[in-house]
Amino acid sequence: MASSSAVAYYIPYSSTFFPNKPPKFNNRRRNPVVKFTCKAKNGETSPGKFDRRDVLLGLGGLYSTTSLSANPFALADPALPDFKDCIDATQPDQTLINCCPPSASGIKNFVPSATTVNTRMPAQSVEVGSDYYNKYTAAIQKMKNLSPSDPRNFRQQANVHCAYCDGGYTLQGSPKLLYEIHNSWLFFPWHRWYVYFFEKICQNLIDDDTFTLPFWNWDAPQGMQIPSIYNSSVISPLYDCFRNPDHLPPTVIDLEWSYGDVPVDPETQIKYNLAIMHTQMITQSKTPNDFFGNAYRAGDDITTLDGAGQIEQTPHNHVHTWTGTAVDQSNPIDMGTFYSAARDPIFFAHHANVDRMWSIWLNNLGGSNFTDKDWLNAYFIFYNEEAKPVRVRIKDCLDTTKLGYKYEDVPIPWLDVSVKPKPRATAKTLPSAPDPAQVFPTTLDNPISVIVKRPNKSGTGSSEEILVIDGIEYDKGNYAKFNVYINEDNVDASHPDNTEFLGSFSNVSHGHLMTVTMKTNKQFRISQVLEELGAGDYENVLVTLIPKSNIPVKINGIKIVFEDS
Repeated sequence: MASSSAVAYYIPYSSTFFPNKPPKFNNRRRNPVVKFTCKAKNGETSPGKFDRRDVLLGLGGLYSTTSLSANPFALADPALPDFKDCIDATQPDQTLINCCPPSASGIKNFVPSATTVNTRMPAQSVEVGSDYYNKYTAAIQKMKNLSPSDPRNFRQQANVHCAYCDGGYTLQGSPKLLYEIHNSWLFFPWHRWYVYFFEKICQNLIDDDTFTLPFWNWDAPQGMQIPSIYNSSVISPLYDCFRNPDHLPPTVIDLEWSYGDVPVDPETQIKYNLAIMHTQMITQSKTPNDFFGNAYRAGDDITTLDGAGQIEQTPHNHVHTWTGTAVDQSNPIDMGTFYSAARDPIFFAHHANVDRMWSIWLNNLGGSNFTDKDWLNAYFIFYNEEAKPVRVRIKDCLDTTKLGYKYEDVPIPWLDVSVKPKPRATAKTLPSAPDPAQVFPTTLDNPISVIVKRPNKSGTGSSEEILVIDGIEYDKGNYAKFNVYINEDNVDASHPDNTEFLGSFSNVSHGHLMTVTMKTNKQFRISQVLEELGAGDYENVLVTLIPKSNIPVKINGIKIVFEDS
């Protein structure tokens, strides 16, 4: 039986593999003691001391020894991680944690060609004690019992997310730039491949190639709480002690959760959640850029890109923070912060449902994938079920049936939900508020309202109007969120099922040794919104920003532009 005592890992730092560090990342402490306060159990911890630097990923040798003919992507333009250099992330207590994978050689290209298609089922339909539950828990337990140096080990798998998502790598060809798979068009395909290989490892460990991971169906009423299989027992390998205790079943999830929000009754919260899904998947996701996020190419600085797609921000981010972060915003861990998010097994059910949104957007809503070669040819490296490193491309994950899975056909109630304007006695003029130029740039530490002039239409085109919250600056290491309303002078009376509520901007905290200031934009489609509000002929609109996090962000401006401008 595994020990129930708290465990500390001693992770000595060595510069052996990092002789030429970029100046931006030189500030490191030596020999930090990394402590995890959750009780160790289920074979997840490693005994004694373990120098993970000694098994540091050696993928850099691949690029120095492989010819261009063998590596056709060496001169491509996609944003690619530089595996020659993997750096530390920082925990909330400011100690370092090494997320770098074990060493590797003989990396091969992998193109899936499944001959059978298995069905991923909703997690809430799984009964504790069922055959499927026993297989699932056995797979996770076996993963946790693997040697800490095995790349299939559960903590090693969790560290893959940490390395790719918390600045573990720099951008290939630009050693002073961080590589990141959030906040861009890489978000959906990277996580699809990540969940795919985690699933393949589970299949291998229980010797069942028909096994699939479940999806947390948080977009439908029956799935809007933590599924029982993840909360059945503290000794279950699916349990995680760092979930928000206020959000355990039967609490209904809030897909626009903010710290300090007053909970509403379950039926009302379900109604809000369905409206949020309709808004994000239909009203605000008209194009691939809306849905997936903006382009990220070789030489791009991820800290200054236009940023994340609609679904990554909402509901994805809020499921993370609702599940894993204390109400007072202190010490976010596991699901509540990206460096440790995948330590909670529910992470993979969450991202299976995020992946399902991709399938729904294509198959039910008429969406389309990018055709840009810099997206299609971007690649990542993962360890497969045989603990062998493989290189995979985005273009090879677009058809889930070739990956060997599909999703159970369950009801999608938010498809037919209507979002309506707040009832008003009579139409009224906009209240007085300053022009954006009189207010911005400013720190959003209190609610701000401005009157924004709409652009004049030219020609006979019907281009969509886009509201742009311009130059949003925030510390990537901290949680950040603000809500956005249009033509609403009483935001306390407006809710997610009201047209006046456009949505939010959010950032899930990352672990970084240094402060990383991000600067991005947030866009909302407003043509349909203004028509629904009866404001189609207004010359100006009222825009209100409400801060929802302790650490404020800076806003540089607000404007309305045409989509093709």
